[in-house]
Amino acid sequence: MASTPKRVAVFGSTGSIGRNALEVIAASNGRLQAVAISAHSRLDELVEQAKAHKPRWVIACDARAAKQYDWSELPKGCELLTGSDALVRIAGETDVDVLLAAIVGAAGLESTWAALEAKKTVALANKETLVMAGELIAELARKSGSQLLPVDSEHSALFQALQAGQPSEVSRLILTASGGPFKHLSPAELQQVTVAEALAHPTWKMGPKITIDSATMMNKALEIIEARWLFGIEGERISVVIHPQSIVHSMVEYVDGSVVSQMSPPDMRLPIQYALEYPHRAPGVARRFDWRQPLKLEFEPPDRERFPALALGEECARSGGTTGAVLNAANEAAVGAFLDGELHFTEIVPACRSVLSAHHFEPNPTLDALLKLDSWARQEISRWVCA
Repeated sequence: MASTPKRVAVFGSTGSIGRNALEVIAASNGRLQAVAISAHSRLDELVEQAKAHKPRWVIACDARAAKQYDWSELPKGCELLTGSDALVRIAGETDVDVLLAAIVGAAGLESTWAALEAKKTVALANKETLVMAGELIAELARKSGSQLLPVDSEHSALFQALQAGQPSEVSRLILTASGGPFKHLSPAELQQVTVAEALAHPTWKMGPKITIDSATMMNKALEIIEARWLFGIEGERISVVIHPQSIVHSMVEYVDGSVVSQMSPPDMRLPIQYALEYPHRAPGVARRFDWRQPLKLEFEPPDRERFPALALGEECARSGGTTGAVLNAANEAAVGAFLDGELHFTEIVPACRSVLSAHHFEPNPTLDALLKLDSWARQEISRWVCA
């Protein structure tokens, strides 16, 4: 056991990734320590997590909700901070070694930026950060010398498989996708999809936004963009294949024709642990294969007519600039409208394409420009819904 534990700030601790991360930390035999946790509005759960893990900092991002909440059950020794500015402050704290960035959506960008500026290791579960500002984030990590480690199961798999060769030997990155619950539905059937049906993922247990993204395959569109910047591979060399079993999490094809993959039962605790413990491997709580049982692996190309989101991701990976930020914000707003019953399932991607086509493209935007475009794209979706 290490004499000094890695001190981890878990931002988004009441979400699916955050809960799994705290489970990994609790089972680490003292190698990892949760020193900060954060939530937006699930304050009861945040307090229970504070009781279990005794972090130094507890952050309630919704300042208004925090002001009205009874914090009498918060353990002594936990410093309560409120508002999103607290995330930026703690991300750069000296007593934080690793930031697990698990806040869903664009809200996680500024704290991730602060952590990289402070030369922290960032375990990135928030794919939107790289989708919005991938080129800027990658450049900042390079300049500061920070480590940017993927937590997404697909990008963790690519990160591991890329260690089998040199960058110049890589031919192609291959992202796998379960295909979601609707991969065999007709266009007419897709138009009738309900919120409840879209939230029923066949393999993974995830939050509502990510589950809807899986159903539209917008998650793969965003992952193409994320991989483009995380690994410095042109979008033209990133492919997607359908793999219903979700056992092969992604693959790297090398110039000699060899394909190296990372396989494991679908369990997010494994890529979380890999990122937090990196560069070491250690026993953990993730599921393992039972090699006494038969194992079937299937692969097929995606139906691009059924899943037009893939083309959007490929276009944004090629174009770069402001496109990723606009697509990400438009999708977040469109998914929210679908969950609220304001959009049909099949309208999510067309709404995103409409907003993407309407925006003024900038090839080299600043972070401030990207944040402004984020707000603009959300407003455009609202107008699209009301039209």
